[in-house]
Amino acid sequence: MYPKQLLLSFAILLFFVSGCSAQGWEKLVEDFVYEYKRLDISPLRIAYLDNLRGVRGEESQRAQSKLFADLRLELQQYDRNLITSEQQLEYDLLSYYLELNEVRLAIEQDWWRDRPKPLPEGGLATVPGGKAWYAFYLQRWLDISVNPDSLFAFGLQESERVAGEMAIIRAKSGMDSLDFQAHLNSERFLVELPSEVEAAIADYATFVEPQIAKYFPRFDEIPPVRVRQGGDGRLAQTPAFYRNSTFFYNLFDDPFNLRQVAFLYLHEANPGHHYETFHRSLQGGTPLLRLFNNPGYGEGWAAYIEDFALEAGYYRDIYDEYGKWEWDMIRSVRVVLDVGLNYYGWSDERALRFWQIYLPGQDHIAAREIARMKRWPAQVISYKYGARLLDEWKNRWVSEKRGSLLAFHEAVLQHGQVPFSILESIIFNTDKS
Repeated sequence: MYPKQLLLSFAILLFFVSGCSAQGWEKLVEDFVYEYKRLDISPLRIAYLDNLRGVRGEESQRAQSKLFADLRLELQQYDRNLITSEQQLEYDLLSYYLELNEVRLAIEQDWWRDRPKPLPEGGLATVPGGKAWYAFYLQRWLDISVNPDSLFAFGLQESERVAGEMAIIRAKSGMDSLDFQAHLNSERFLVELPSEVEAAIADYATFVEPQIAKYFPRFDEIPPVRVRQGGDGRLAQTPAFYRNSTFFYNLFDDPFNLRQVAFLYLHEANPGHHYETFHRSLQGGTPLLRLFNNPGYGEGWAAYIEDFALEAGYYRDIYDEYGKWEWDMIRSVRVVLDVGLNYYGWSDERALRFWQIYLPGQDHIAAREIARMKRWPAQVISYKYGARLLDEWKNRWVSEKRGSLLAFHEAVLQHGQVPFSILESIIFNTDKS
């Protein structure tokens, strides 16, 4: 056979194999999604007790084991390089969720055999196999690559860094520490009426929204966010939250602190949760991302926006910025406490002592947050972890001269809530095969 004929035959063979693989791939994904839904596997819930109550029995565990074993065999039949880029993303997602589900199932099988009755309600430190559960919850909330020890070290580092940023702003104010603290507690920053809060939010939105499209794609296609007073007492411990296209601010017994307006609007509304949620709906997305949610992505994105606002000029003065750091300090300390309480077995008293180093005079908030972390292990770390990764990637993007910051955010957002370890390979075009 002549060289040209040989080359043509190889090309035809490659096309045929690739085409068959692509067609078979679509059926593989469709069948897996159908079978996974049919098994009715309990989704990740925020409270560990709800997750433990949702563990399925031995019959379901056997069916799950078969599904995951079959999927692993199916994946071995495919050359990732012979399917399309969209299918490569699905390949990576299937591999990622397969590994996560195998970890979960192994823990659940051990748990089912020796599960206590009643379930311990004192936190994961009181649960048999609690360390394994906690390590898995971290992977499920954040990314499969994480581990408790490195996150604990990260929390210590962030607590010190944020304390330094707050000290810089105190110095900028020109006041000594006592006068600065008195100024922060003055009536200038405190309002008590919903109309006052909403006027402050509207004023800030007028300031920031004309600047957003410069860095964030398709902002002109995002519908306006509604602003309402929150009425859900279960969420009273948070200053605000986002739900159903609405930025809810909480105003219960205490006055509303106006230093919160800027960072809360950025986080909950634009270009935080509201923007990211609607941008995702514009993109569509693979059925696998609709089957498995990635909670750390959403909170990480919104917290990253607060940091990005520093360089984008989204804070009007040092007090807008200080409000961001005040809440960031709580988030940073919570990283340490969450690992300490749920993995290292810290007592409430030890957790409070660490809290008091960085947040003196706020013991009432500490008690609330400690209880929260014991009920909802791993969740509070999602803010800081995602924000750190996105900020590191942004800096790498700039240093490698890959394009504008608008292009960076487009790369982050283009596929929806993809797990971080997969997202990094997409953004920087690194091969996972």
